[in-house]
Amino acid sequence: MTKDNVLKGVVLVGLGATSYGMLATFVKLAYGEGFTTAEITSSQFILGIIGILLINWFQKSKNKNKITRASFKNIIQLMLAGTSLGMTSLFYYLAVKYIPVSIGIVLLMQTVWMGVLLETILERKSPSKQKLISVVVVLFGTLLATNLLKTNINLDWRGILWGILAAASFTTTMFTANRVATEISSAQRSLYMLLGGSIIIFGFGLATQTTPYNFDIFLKWGIFLALFGTIIPPMLLNAGFPITGIGLGSIVAAIELPVSVMMAYILLKETVVLSQWLGIIIIILAIVIMNVKFKKSN
Repeated sequence: MTKDNVLKGVVLVGLGATSYGMLATFVKLAYGEGFTTAEITSSQFILGIIGILLINWFQKSKNKNKITRASFKNIIQLMLAGTSLGMTSLFYYLAVKYIPVSIGIVLLMQTVWMGVLLETILERKSPSKQKLISVVVVLFGTLLATNLLKTNINLDWRGILWGILAAASFTTTMFTANRVATEISSAQRSLYMLLGGSIIIFGFGLATQTTPYNFDIFLKWGIFLALFGTIIPPMLLNAGFPITGIGLGSIVAAIELPVSVMMAYILLKETVVLSQWLGIIIIILAIVIMNVKFKKSN
């Protein structure tokens, strides 16, 4: 593989992760205009499904019979996997409703140690020393990045709870997405996972939306949320990861963390102290430690 190809993969993964990093700030701005969680999530998924449908149609018309069509079993598996995708969006958006975006994204990054734990349970084998070190580093970085070491810090427990639940569901999403129906196109996989996720989103909306639905969300924020959360990132990440590999791709994708904090700092005027930046750097370092292959000396 040439250096140009690797660079292309790095750029694709970096842009995809950057798009995800912008998402929470848009959600927070939408909350500021009075939109509900149900309106925000439903608009994102509805417009996202329409966008992915168009991409599937374009790929099908361009490649005709070259695309492997999803079987009924594939569709059911992907829709079940997609329910965790819907829960991730829902829990994460509920989290940033109660806590700053800069804290919410740090809680979401707890997928690093949750992934190690889930892998240990499913594969029934002890994690390597390298992964254990990464877990310890992540937890230490989280203490700094969430500013929990300050005794006067006062975070809403609801935001912390939703943030941890978002990380847990995102961990499930990553595991299932990389193992279910990998033989079909990424556009088809994205479509059926979104359809599965929409069941969770619409169910939540029906249960919680007590005021008349404000359709202004579609034009004001729905397009941004669908583009940066549902359409662009999956396409870029699915195109970039096969080139970079999981290790390098995961390191590059960690750019989502500082991008999210920077967006919150610039657009939302959230206070981010030096110790929090240090914590963010430490978490990124943990991701690097977990994915870099160290050469053993003779």
